Amino acid sequence: MSITRSIVLGCGSYLPARTLTNAELAGMVDTSDDWIVQRTGIRERHIAADGEFTSDLAVHAARDALAAAGLEPQAIDLIILATATPDHTFPASAVTVQAQLGITQGAAFDLQAVCSGFVFAIATADSLLRTGGFKRALVIGSETFTRILDWKDRTTCVIFGDGAGAVVLEAAPQAGTLADRGVLGAKMRSDGRHKSKLYVDGGPSTTGTAGYLRMEGKEVFRHAVTMITGAVEDVLAETGTKATDIDWFVPHQANQRIIDGCAHRLGVSRDKIVSTVDRHGNTSAASIPLALHTAVTDGRIKQGDLVMIEAMGGGFTWGAALIRW
Repeated sequence: MSITRSIVLGCGSYLPARTLTNAELAGMVDTSDDWIVQRTGIRERHIAADGEFTSDLAVHAARDALAAAGLEPQAIDLIILATATPDHTFPASAVTVQAQLGITQGAAFDLQAVCSGFVFAIATADSLLRTGGFKRALVIGSETFTRILDWKDRTTCVIFGDGAGAVVLEAAPQAGTLADRGVLGAKMRSDGRHKSKLYVDGGPSTTGTAGYLRMEGKEVFRHAVTMITGAVEDVLAETGTKATDIDWFVPHQANQRIIDGCAHRLGVSRDKIVSTVDRHGNTSAASIPLALHTAVTDGRIKQGDLVMIEAMGGGFTWGAALIRW
């Protein structure tokens, strides 16, 4: 029996021109390249230029994804922009992206699940496409996290960077088997009891300011591997697959030790891990699509490959999705 799947037609990304190295950071705060690399795996990150906004990064990534899909913008009738750093409190940055792309139909909205945002956005777009209400979606992760960093706090300012990534999804009939292309399964989870472990200390309803990112790094690390692997295992069980069936494991690029810990616990071999954290840092909702585009561009991810994406973010939020490319 034929069913509707959300198939990936194209993938794109964008990184700001400016690169900030660990050596430069060592001149700003009490840190060193060795300290950062040993604890995070990060060597450099990109910083948005003055006047370069989250929506600008998203537009670049969206155009790249549309070009890869061979589509004009008007072919899109749904835009979901995952971000925790929107241009404004409102309207949604997604409508700015919609307007800049010249799209005049369909719907556009932001989705806020912090670092889990892209996974949540994929799951949401998949659900909407499968209803038949939309045909093609741009799913974007875009962040300017450096705008909410306290550059005197070495525990956070060394970790995060800016960037954007996007995929084009299309609703298409498939046979309803594991061999289908498209999103095969997804899980989303949240637990607000952990809010204080990773949050921003500002907001329009509380302080009237954007605030700064605050993180209890040890607590985040302690929960991350268990929560992430649990979501991945739920998706594997739902789809009737095993970790050994995965061709590529594309995690949120938070910290190399978390990435390695999750892969080890799941039994995913190191040669199947796509890691860009050393070059990009933690770009929150943008990290997975940036990593996906890197692996597509260098020829690792090919049509027909089974790709697992996963993430955990402030809230806590966490989730995973399995996609046949």
